[in-house]
Amino acid sequence: MRNQNFRQFRRQALRAGMAALVAAGLGGCALGPDFKAPAAPAAAGDRYTPTPLASTTVSSPGAAGGVQQFLPGQDIPAQWWTVFRSPALDQLIRGALEQNPNMAAAEAALRQAQESYNAQAGSLVYPSVNGQLGVARQKTAETGGAKGGVFNLYNASVDVAYTPDVFGATRRTLEGAQAQVDYQRFQVEATYLALSANVVTTAIREASLRAQLKATREVLDALNQQLGVIDKQFQLGAVPRNTLLSQRNQTAQVAATLPPLEKALAQSRHQLSVLAGKLPSEAGMPEFALESLTLPDALPVSLPSALVRQRPDIRASEEQLHAASAAIGVATAAQYPQFTLSGSYGSSAQTFSKLFDAETTAWNLAAGLTAPIFNGGALSAKKRAAEAAYDVAAAQYRATVLNAFQNVADSLRALDSDAAALKAQAEAESLAAESLALATQQYKLGGISYLSLLDAQRIYQQAHVALVQAQAARYADTAALFQALGGGWWNRAGGAPAATAVSAAAPYGSAR
Repeated sequence: MRNQNFRQFRRQALRAGMAALVAAGLGGCALGPDFKAPAAPAAAGDRYTPTPLASTTVSSPGAAGGVQQFLPGQDIPAQWWTVFRSPALDQLIRGALEQNPNMAAAEAALRQAQESYNAQAGSLVYPSVNGQLGVARQKTAETGGAKGGVFNLYNASVDVAYTPDVFGATRRTLEGAQAQVDYQRFQVEATYLALSANVVTTAIREASLRAQLKATREVLDALNQQLGVIDKQFQLGAVPRNTLLSQRNQTAQVAATLPPLEKALAQSRHQLSVLAGKLPSEAGMPEFALESLTLPDALPVSLPSALVRQRPDIRASEEQLHAASAAIGVATAAQYPQFTLSGSYGSSAQTFSKLFDAETTAWNLAAGLTAPIFNGGALSAKKRAAEAAYDVAAAQYRATVLNAFQNVADSLRALDSDAAALKAQAEAESLAAESLALATQQYKLGGISYLSLLDAQRIYQQAHVALVQAQAARYADTAALFQALGGGWWNRAGGAPAATAVSAAAPYGSAR
């Protein structure tokens, strides 16, 4: 009984001592700088552009010509692409977020970073405890008159080792590891935003190419009709052969523009399939037309002071800066002494039944200190290298912020300018159509030469295709603005991360 009580007392004392040492280690100081997130650029003020923008864009007749109003300070919906009111687009994006391999890779990288953090925390924060149990059969030789013999030897021991975090090396290491986890988390958000934006812009490009093909085919049909009339006139001798050749040349030139448009449309369809995580040969992909998209009339514009907290690329760069700051603390702590504590409790006996009897047990407690005395300046150099790495990360963070503000400024200017361009283009197309109709009538009456009619046809064809391109530009500008402002990931229900956002997102058309 006394032996059992004694063993129990020693185990409790050992556990209590190690717990006290752990607490003492965790309560020490942490060397190096304490990281603080950089503030938003003060120079940004309350606008993104050098001169204030109008509160609304201009309007124009026809498709995509509505007024768009800028709403400063208004927040962005989490599923921002639903502002285009296209169920097919919404369904395609939701499928892409589930099946795209880049999204899966980003989520796997996040899980890897989380488990790497767990591994480091497990090995650094807590004492390492290892048990050993062994049995050996051995023979000793006769020496000095002592008889040798064969016997069994049973060994059992528990070893404990711990390095108290007196100067914060462990905390700074884990701080840097957590920053890497957060970096990967924002990389997932960045992938989520880029993927959804790429699907939207590719769908808009497909719709634009489809509309350009339709416009070009309409022009080609008109030219073929005129070619039929001129061919009959030539056969009757009413027009010279060069007139017929000119019409054929004009018709052939327009027809030659169709294959590049068809190729671009096919490539856009292929890209949409890949973005959705499918092979280009797979069926079931929706087709998009400009008429199936609604141009949103209200455009939320986050305040400049909020942009640095909304853009996932800025937040990811901030976490890189955080990790670099923690690395300075690790390099600083390496210049200070390191304490180690260890202990063991075990037994060695020739029979298993006598293991841990009082006469067969042994234990030890040890403490050690390792202090750098001379290392050729290596530790100081590592600290300076860590400080330089922080400066690199700080410069990269600033570059990311500048690029983000440029993205927003470019998008706002594009929305304003392209609305004005569409208005001018709509007017130009209307005038070109009117001029073509008048020139066609005058040519039939012999009032103008055939070259004048060809000029009118060429001008209308160019204006008609340019109008379609201008209409598509307004949709693309709108998508670019939502992407530049961060995409609204922070407004998901319950703050769900991108990895679970697809299942948590409300379906298209439901209340959000």
